[in-house]
Amino acid sequence: MKRIIIVIVVIVVALGAIAYVLTNNKKKNEAKTAFIAEGGGAVAVRIASVEKKVVDLDFVANGNFAPKQELNFLSENAGRVTKIYVDEGDKVTKGQALARLDAEIINTDRATAEATYQNAVRDEARYQSSFQTGGVTKQQLDQAKLTTKNAKLRLQASQRKLSDANIKSPINGIVNKRYIEVGAFVTAQGTQLFELVDVSKLKLKVNVNESQVASLKVGDQISIKSTIFPTEKFSGKITFIAPKADATLNFPIEVEVTNNSKNSLRAGMYGTAVFSFPKQAPSILIPRTSFVGSVSSNQVFVYDKSNNTSKLRKVVPGRILGDNVEILGGLNEGESVITSGQINLAEGTAVSIVK
Repeated sequence: MKRIIIVIVVIVVALGAIAYVLTNNKKKNEAKTAFIAEGGGAVAVRIASVEKKVVDLDFVANGNFAPKQELNFLSENAGRVTKIYVDEGDKVTKGQALARLDAEIINTDRATAEATYQNAVRDEARYQSSFQTGGVTKQQLDQAKLTTKNAKLRLQASQRKLSDANIKSPINGIVNKRYIEVGAFVTAQGTQLFELVDVSKLKLKVNVNESQVASLKVGDQISIKSTIFPTEKFSGKITFIAPKADATLNFPIEVEVTNNSKNSLRAGMYGTAVFSFPKQAPSILIPRTSFVGSVSSNQVFVYDKSNNTSKLRKVVPGRILGDNVEILGGLNEGESVITSGQINLAEGTAVSIVK
């Protein structure tokens, strides 16, 4: 008995759900019928007037400042650190000594290379003298010359290492981090010594969309603003425009920014690039939704006021400016384009304007 009651309840619930769905579908169909009826049997559409508007191309884009030049400075020679001349936060110039390695081993290598070279020079002189008297062959003389040349190269390399005992900065910048202490041993395999950052010039990385990137080119001068320093004026120059959009269909842009004399801007801060353009002449703009299918179709329906019908029109689209499209030819001011309901239209279809 209990099972029968459960079956009856399930059937009643199912019938109720079916009745609800049918009622809901009926309401939707009635709404569609009412919408069509509003046009008196004609296809109900919405329209927009064709008119000239001033195109404002100015826009802003936000991003983060990054140093134009930064370097993780690595060791080239092995040795023990005997002196450190700079600390974190210090300004350094290219060629300035940052630290010094124990030069004892390097000096020994250089002295050995010097002695080897001098010995090779003497041997070459003896071979040259003997060759003139027929004591040695031309091959033996050439070998002596090659030995001298190799010894000279080893001496030059050891002298370079001795010079590199003074670790010098390869760039102008600021010591952001110091990784070594006096007494630490560094290897020739590349022990990290310093992180150097140059913020006299920075890069502001921003993203722009397809309609904005079309108006930009490398070398354009840009005004830069910082919320941290609202009274300061900074300028920048576009140095890179990505040839390919990223996953969000935006184009990465890099703007080189000149810092002020105090280097107020720091890497990692937020910045705003202000892209300004000359005032544009008024252009005919229509909503993007006016096109049949997509902008690439180059077709729109024009509303014929004389007999309330749709007329298919071929147009020449220009720039896509947000939700609007510039029209270069095919439309005149004062006409009206149909912006919705095109899927039900054909040439000469009767239409009714829905407000």
